[in-house]
Amino acid sequence: MNNALQIVYLIPLLPLLGFLINGLGRNYLSKTLIGLIGSGSILGSFILSIWVFLQVKDGNTHVAEYFNFIAIDNLVIPFALKIDALSSIFLLIITGVGFLIHVYSTSYMHEEKPAHFGRYFAYLNLFVFSMLLLVMGANFVILFIGWEGVGLCSYLLIGFWFKKQEYNKAANKAFIMNRIGDLAFLVAIFWIITRAQSVSFDQVFAVAKGEVAGRSFSGFDISVITLLLFIGATGKSAQIPLYTWLPDAMAGPTPVSALIHAATMVTAGIYMIARSNELYSLDAAELTRNIITYTGLATALLAATIALKQNDIKKVLAYSTVSQLGFMFLALGTGAYVAAVFHVMTHAFFKALMFLGSGSVIHAMGGEQDIRQMGGLGKKMKITFWTFVIGCVAIAGVFPFSGFFSKDAILLSAFEKSPVLYGVALFTALLTAFYMFRLLFITFTGKFRGTEEQAHHLHESPLAMTLPLIILAVLSFAGGFVGIPAVFAKGADRLGDFLKPVVASLPHAHAVSHSTEYTLMGLSTVLVLGSIIAAWVVYRNYQQKGATGFAKVLENKWYVDELYENVIVKPLHTFGGILKNIVDPKVVDGLVNGAGRLVNYGSRQLRLLQSGQVGSYVLLMVLSMVLIFGIQFFLRK
Repeated sequence: MNNALQIVYLIPLLPLLGFLINGLGRNYLSKTLIGLIGSGSILGSFILSIWVFLQVKDGNTHVAEYFNFIAIDNLVIPFALKIDALSSIFLLIITGVGFLIHVYSTSYMHEEKPAHFGRYFAYLNLFVFSMLLLVMGANFVILFIGWEGVGLCSYLLIGFWFKKQEYNKAANKAFIMNRIGDLAFLVAIFWIITRAQSVSFDQVFAVAKGEVAGRSFSGFDISVITLLLFIGATGKSAQIPLYTWLPDAMAGPTPVSALIHAATMVTAGIYMIARSNELYSLDAAELTRNIITYTGLATALLAATIALKQNDIKKVLAYSTVSQLGFMFLALGTGAYVAAVFHVMTHAFFKALMFLGSGSVIHAMGGEQDIRQMGGLGKKMKITFWTFVIGCVAIAGVFPFSGFFSKDAILLSAFEKSPVLYGVALFTALLTAFYMFRLLFITFTGKFRGTEEQAHHLHESPLAMTLPLIILAVLSFAGGFVGIPAVFAKGADRLGDFLKPVVASLPHAHAVSHSTEYTLMGLSTVLVLGSIIAAWVVYRNYQQKGATGFAKVLENKWYVDELYENVIVKPLHTFGGILKNIVDPKVVDGLVNGAGRLVNYGSRQLRLLQSGQVGSYVLLMVLSMVLIFGIQFFLRK
């Protein structure tokens, strides 16, 4: 690597400058200039990311240290950025998809006042800066700074339209639930420091492998640290039980949903575990890997069932995101780290495409998000419709679209671990195909079910919105060709070869033959096509009707939010009320005020002894002398 890579700091610096300029100048800059600055800063980072990507081939790695961020006794934590194959892939995803979403936003948010327009782009730029810092950090502390930064930006963007109280509640919910995971992550960092006296990835992994004299992790340390890191990931990447914030986060503008809650932020947990794969690959982390496997699979299945009966177009996509994140964790738990990263990439393409497509629909419908009030939009919005079709085909996993290759890699890793895992994962994949095409058919086919005013307003979105859709549609189709499995062509898995120096997969005890792999691919493809046909049969002539029975349970999201409300939120509010109304005024204030009253009362009583009568003073003196002599003779030993 050459010294020129010292300038990698420009990749996060450009969005930070965009944030400062748009944030401070929002009352003075025009919308056009704000959009150019916001989008241009990300474009600059994207160009630099491409350059970095070309530098890290053949396993090249570069760590750029700029200054000591923390120096306490023997603990030195530098502000350092690490560039390798893994970080370069995420840099391309963040800046590439991020740039398209910025361009899309220039049109989608055009009705905002200039000051709010500037505030929006400032938040977006700050988010991209934080996400870049997260993936470029060379140690757990810099990663954690970016981790907290994206949490803050998520809060700001979810509650962007802060005059609506329900949006503020959604922002608070996201912030609070993420804090639960963040606490576990922070404890893991402190635990690492006490054992390794370092937070640098290279140093920590070397200690874990026993390559540093005088420092070591016990098996218990590895189990606890990996489990705490995973708990941190469950908050950021919306896994059971900390997933309920993500669907509510749809309160933010639709481009925000595409950028933060589909393509980048929610994959931070995937990145963190993939980055720490050397810890998770140790034998001592087997329990944690099993927990990750079953948590991911359960999340994927639960979210997929909920998505079957959601009627808000963005809520369907939100639960789909939770489900796909579950697939990624399934891959991580089975040791297929490359498959997880692969699915992060393909998911960024097709899910960003569908979120932006939903934004195009909402824009045309005048803000309407209920798919029951739509129908027949494909006739009026052909570009949005066909790009949305490509996104649905990709996420369903139909050959040769990108989702087929990444999801096949995950299903194969599940099969190698356990056929039962494979069966449940395949069933979840079939649900994915069904609910995504349900969304497609209800929204874009049949008769229009909205109002006459909405029908009159229907139109295709402007070029600034449709061009990103077209580019993402191309990527959703072709993105999977970077990871063609070896069963098709030896050496065709360029992504796996590229990531191999940094992210290796665990060897599986039950590796499958090529014939078995072909059979699994054929089985999943046939069943997915069957699910799509079933969705067509059921929803091609959709008629609105109320949900009953089990469908009502799914429509109400298994009543998990209500369960949390009654089991956690209300008891905490009650406990807080007891502290406020009883403990604080009666006990705390009682002790403080009681001490004051006691001093006051004692002073008044002692004052009575100062009577001015000499005889009383003599009597007290005599009694005191008798008391002292009594203590000396009878009580003192």
